Amino acid sequence: MTESPVAALPGRRATIDSTVRTAAFVTLWLSLLLVTYWWVAGGGVQELTGWATGLTSLGRLTGLLAAALLLAQVILMARVPMLEAAYGQDRLARIHRLTGFTSFNLMLAHIVLITWGYAAGELGKTPAMLWDLTVDYPGMLLAVAGTACLCLSVLTSVKAARRRIRYESWHLLHLYAYLGVGLALPHQLWTGQEFLASTSRTVFWWTAWAVAAATILVYRIGVPIWRNARHRLRVTAVVPEADRVVSVYVTGRRLDRLRTEAGQFFSWRFLGRPGWTRANPYSLSAAPDGQQLRITVQEAGDGSAALRGVRPGTRVLIEGPFGRLSDRARTGRRIALIGAGVGITPLRALAEGLDYAPGDAVLIQRYTEHQLFRSELQVLHHQRGLSLLALPGHRRSPDSWFGPVPGHLNDLQALRHWIPDIADRDVYLCGPDAWTRLVQHTLDAAGLPAERLHLETFKW
Repeated sequence: MTESPVAALPGRRATIDSTVRTAAFVTLWLSLLLVTYWWVAGGGVQELTGWATGLTSLGRLTGLLAAALLLAQVILMARVPMLEAAYGQDRLARIHRLTGFTSFNLMLAHIVLITWGYAAGELGKTPAMLWDLTVDYPGMLLAVAGTACLCLSVLTSVKAARRRIRYESWHLLHLYAYLGVGLALPHQLWTGQEFLASTSRTVFWWTAWAVAAATILVYRIGVPIWRNARHRLRVTAVVPEADRVVSVYVTGRRLDRLRTEAGQFFSWRFLGRPGWTRANPYSLSAAPDGQQLRITVQEAGDGSAALRGVRPGTRVLIEGPFGRLSDRARTGRRIALIGAGVGITPLRALAEGLDYAPGDAVLIQRYTEHQLFRSELQVLHHQRGLSLLALPGHRRSPDSWFGPVPGHLNDLQALRHWIPDIADRDVYLCGPDAWTRLVQHTLDAAGLPAERLHLETFKW
C-alpha cells in the first residue's frame, strides 16, 4: 500500500488542531476581558459605591458578558469546519452546554439587576419597573420573546428533561435558541449603552453579530444545501446485520469529492418516511471509497427503527462530515481500536481506512451474542495484518468491561497482557457510555496519555 501524505506525517494535523483550540480559547477570553475593560472604563467600578447605581452597573456587566457568551455558543455549534476538526462535535457540545448555561444565568442576573437598579434599589417596585421597561423601551418586547425562546432551549437541555424526551424532539426545540438570539439583537443595539458608547465598541459588537450570523447562514444552511445538490444521495440497499441492526448503503454523484474520512459521521435524513425532517447522527461503518457510503444502525428510537423499512431509491440528505475519530487525531504509528456493540461501526471503518503496517493495529471487540462484521474483520486480518481480539459474553462484573477472562486477571492486567505497549499507542474508543468510562479508567491506569485517547459520543 502506498503511504499517504497524512500517514507519513503522524501528528501534523493534531498539532494544527491544538493551535486552533488555543487560538479559540484566547479569542473568547480576550473578548470577555475587552467588554469588562469597557465596563470599567465607563465608570462601572465607581458606580458600585451606590446601592441603586451598583445594581444597575452590575446589570450592565452581566448583560455584556452574557451577550459575548451567547454569540460564542452560537459559533461553537455552527458547524464551522476549523472548529469541528479541532474539537470534535461532542467536545464542542460540552463546551457549548457550559457556555450556554453560563450565558443564560448571566442573562437572568442582568434582567434582575437592571430592573432592581432602575427601581432605585427598592425590591417592592421591581415588578412594576419590569413592566414599564418591557412596554416602553425600544426592542424590549422582542427581547422578552427572545428570552422565552432561550428559556425553552435551556429547560429542555437540563438532564432531567432530556431523559424524558426523544432526541428528535429535543433537537427541534433546541433550534428555538437561534430565534431567541435573533430577537435579542434589537434591544441590545437600541438601548444598550455599552454597545454604542464609542466607535470601537459599535464595530466590535456589529462584527461579532455579523460573524455569528454568517457562520449560521454559511455552515448550517448554505453548505448543506450545496453539498446535497451536488451529490444527490440515494439508498441502494438495506441489509440486516444482526437482530435489530441494519446496514444502509448510499450512493450518489461525485462522492470522490466528498471530503470524508473513515471514522467520521454525518447527520442523516431519509426522505419519504415519518419524521424525515429530524436528522440523526450515524457513523460510517466502512471506509469511504468514492463510490458509496455505508452506515450500520441499531434500533434505539423512532428514527433508527424506521431505517429497516427504507427502500432503495430513497433520497437522502446529509450534514457533515463531522468528528475527530479519524486519522486526523492520530499522533503515532501504532494504534488500538476498542469497541463494544454497535460502537464497533466507526472502528470497522478505521480498521479499513487507516494506514498501518501488519502488527501495528489491534482491534478489541466486545459483544454479548452477535459479532458484527466478523467476516469483514477477518478479511482485514488476512489482507492488512490487523490483529483481532474478540471478547464475547456478558460482563463478568458491573465494574469490569471484559467478559470472562482466564487466569483471574483484572481488567488492567488483561489489557497489558494482550497489548503490552498500550500506553504507546493511539487508542480509538467507541461504545456505550458506562462501558466507555470503565475502559477509560483502565487506560488511565495503564499510563495512556490523554492526547492519545480518541473517542466521540452522540450524547445530547
